[in-house]
Amino acid sequence: MYRDQRITVIIPCLDEEQGIAEVLKRLPALVDQVIVVDNGSTDGTQRVARAMGAEVVVEDVRGYGRAYKRGFSHAIGDIIITLDGDHSYPVDALSYLLEAFHHLEADFLSASRFPIQNPQCMSWKHRIGNLVLSAVASLLFFHWVRDSQSGMWVLSRHILPKMKLESDGMAFSEEIKMEAIRNPEIRFREIIINYSTRVGEKKLQPWRDGMRNLLFLFKKRFFR
Repeated sequence: MYRDQRITVIIPCLDEEQGIAEVLKRLPALVDQVIVVDNGSTDGTQRVARAMGAEVVVEDVRGYGRAYKRGFSHAIGDIIITLDGDHSYPVDALSYLLEAFHHLEADFLSASRFPIQNPQCMSWKHRIGNLVLSAVASLLFFHWVRDSQSGMWVLSRHILPKMKLESDGMAFSEEIKMEAIRNPEIRFREIIINYSTRVGEKKLQPWRDGMRNLLFLFKKRFFR
């Protein structure tokens, strides 16, 4: 509980047995509900998550956006915080982010990984791709976004019905930010965090996912 508001943390996972253990054991006591959305893992992700007290929700259809939509449907918190299951986002910063969320009077707070503090935590391909996608998103939607691909957000649950979230894939991360930005009823803010090296195998395919996300931005802006 934070300022009399319930807190839900949603973590989408695909074979994150190692990372999810590190994430869950570092969650602060103020978190009221932890939802791990298993998106087809073949390792012990579900077993580890349940053993550590998380609510495990299964989404059989693969997709980053699909996993988040499933998680949102089970959330009971007034405020939702999202994390990846690979321990790359700073779990220890949740209290700091909630304070910033309150201080900035935000409805949607996106945690930017840039500027990168540890050069080893992200390849040059990912950095360039993120720069391009963030620049395009900023130009198309007339609002500067430092990190359009960040997977760590703090948002008020009541804004979700105001968003038209269509992507089932990796583009969901940029889509939810653009939906927040383009809606005058939603106060969008961005804050810098310390990003670190992930635990476990990388799933992202930079060129394929990058091109899909780029095309999605144009479709979102001009055709939806």
